[in-house]
Amino acid sequence: MHGMVTENAYHYHVMRRAIDRIDAAEGRILSLDDLAGEMHMSPAHFQRLFSRWVGVSPKRYQQYLALGHAKTLLRDRFTTLEAAAGAGLSGGGRLHDLFIRWEAMSPGAFARRGAGLEIAYGYFDSPFGEALAMGTDRGLCGLAFTEETGRAESMADLIARWPEATFVEAPKRLAPGVHAAFCQSGTTHLHLMGAPFQIKVWEALLRIPSGRVTTYSEIARAIGHERAVRAVGTAVGRNPISFLIPCHRALRKSGGLGGYHWGLPVKRAMLAWEAARDEAGSP
Repeated sequence: MHGMVTENAYHYHVMRRAIDRIDAAEGRILSLDDLAGEMHMSPAHFQRLFSRWVGVSPKRYQQYLALGHAKTLLRDRFTTLEAAAGAGLSGGGRLHDLFIRWEAMSPGAFARRGAGLEIAYGYFDSPFGEALAMGTDRGLCGLAFTEETGRAESMADLIARWPEATFVEAPKRLAPGVHAAFCQSGTTHLHLMGAPFQIKVWEALLRIPSGRVTTYSEIARAIGHERAVRAVGTAVGRNPISFLIPCHRALRKSGGLGGYHWGLPVKRAMLAWEAARDEAGSP
């Protein structure tokens, strides 16, 4: 597992550089030769790298990374949460070959700010660079990406959510769940720890299929708080388990990306990665 995911982390760094180059082109699609040259790679190597990682050509991948692609996603891949639930994508739904099961912390336990909990943590390679994972004996409770924010800030951010908990470095304890998450096979368990309103929002996010997107206003409507779009946006931003609770699939109604707690380049990379894999897996 380690070698495969380390390779994926390398791909993310190349992709992160590609985002900067594509943005600098100001809407002009770079040829394979031009983009490969910007990445200091041969065209053949660059083509193989992206085709192996996401299954589409670099030219197509550029379109997924374009700044305006969120509008295309909303037009072509928008989903209502009722439709997602009707397709069996709630309560342990399937994301590719990954099965997620979760349980939520009770409001009383949340109010104790993690008192009495032991939370293990460790750093892992991922398809989106280095990840900081945290978990209790019930499942993963935190997943942050450190490439844009750094280790110290990411660690402080997650610890501040449960300041009364005891934190221990124990990556081996977390490895099976992280393996299932990033290799997208097997089952991973999540332990949702937040205020009741936040958990409602996070459960709604879990109903968005991979390769699809929804809007903050759609989430607000689905949880019965149609006018609470701003509060929904705040709860989305406070999601502690990035990628697995897919806050990156929530967009503004206007087609804007909105924010992303761990950096917008990571959000764009996730959306492009999922859209490309979804296309590659289509009949």
